Amino acid sequence: MSLGQLALHVATAPGDVAGMTTQDEVEVPDFGEAPTVSSTEELMTAYDKSISTAREILDGLDDEKAMATWKATKGGEELMAVPRIGVVRSIMLNHWYHHRGQLTVYLRLLNVPVPSIYDPSADENPLGLSARHGPAVRGEGRSADRGPT
Repeated sequence: MSLGQLALHVATAPGDVAGMTTQDEVEVPDFGEAPTVSSTEELMTAYDKSISTAREILDGLDDEKAMATWKATKGGEELMAVPRIGVVRSIMLNHWYHHRGQLTVYLRLLNVPVPSIYDPSADENPLGLSARHGPAVRGEGRSADRGPT
């Protein structure tokens, strides 16, 4: 999978998976060759649309619907039957985290600074560490408004 294909998959997964949860049973498609993007603008547009779709669908998910059985089939054969909320957790979220991790590896291999995902990344030097001297001396690498070191 190319960087563009992976980035688009990460961008669109939330909306695509949330969309699957609106049905009680889904026939798993043949995914084939993954689509790609040709610009950052195209990628961000796809991401914004995906997040908006996921929020809209999940906001309408009440407890009864969340706990109702959702099924995935392939060629008429049941592959899985789980509470719908399990699909959100395992397929939408865990799957998304997995591919975001892959994306950070791509960035690292391309010498692109890895952005913050959960907290600041090592590339953002969150502890104010100096490469040569260990912990930074007072004020080095820190903004004045962050308080004393």
